[in-house]
Amino acid sequence: MEIISKSTQEFGVLLILTEAEAGALNDIVGYGYDTFMKVFKEKLGEHYISKHEKGAKSLFETVTKEMPKHMARFDEARKIFDDSKYK
Repeated sequence: MEIISKSTQEFGVLLILTEAEAGALNDIVGYGYDTFMKVFKEKLGEHYISKHEKGAKSLFETVTKEMPKHMARFDEARKIFDDSKYK
């Protein structure tokens, strides 16, 4: 019998965005990964993005899935805290 130990490391970054930044990111990924990558490669070259394609695709998927619910929460909070009806 042979047992081999192997370890992997994964690092992460917690990114806190303002509402404006979150909205901008949401709109950028709204173009879709394939469209974004096509234009990026045409305008800036494939060399700059090729090593990040897997991460970029994951980023687009995550933002597309997660950001809309946060944007909706901003809108809902704005409605709740709208005190103009009390003036």
